[in-house]
Amino acid sequence: MKKLGKVKMLAIASLSAVALVASIAVAQSVKTDRGSGPRHQWRGDGMKRGFHGRGAFLNRLNLTDDQKAKMKQIRESFAERNKPLLEELRAKRQELRQASEGGTFNEALANQKLTEMAGLQAKLMDERFKLHQEMQSVLTADQKAQLDQLKAQFKTRHGESRGAGGPRDNQ
Repeated sequence: MKKLGKVKMLAIASLSAVALVASIAVAQSVKTDRGSGPRHQWRGDGMKRGFHGRGAFLNRLNLTDDQKAKMKQIRESFAERNKPLLEELRAKRQELRQASEGGTFNEALANQKLTEMAGLQAKLMDERFKLHQEMQSVLTADQKAQLDQLKAQFKTRHGESRGAGGPRDNQ
């Protein structure tokens, strides 16, 4: 059995992570009944503080009801438009897993699936960029300035890069 190189494993992990984030974004655009059942009976408002959750920045911009409705429509449109893309990406991930099952590894098939997945990821990134641009167009100039300020505060609190460690990185 051939082993994947570090670069290929990193590519697979990266693509899987991006696909997971994208599928979560689409899944979050559909409302579900999360507040019922015994697991949720003690959940308070603690998660509403800070920069947590979908639309955390937008919730701080005092959107009008019209703006909220437009944002919701934009998110739903994004989810509907990209549902086939995400389904195709999931299928490619499954095909990639199958390429390494059974004790043998088909490197050519794995490379083909990785290339196909990279193309789908690029399309999804483009769609997410369009989503952000469309959402920005709904905001007023003051709200855009406030959003920029919130993003700067977030970067200050959480660092420029998610990969940055803590004090150990300075040693």
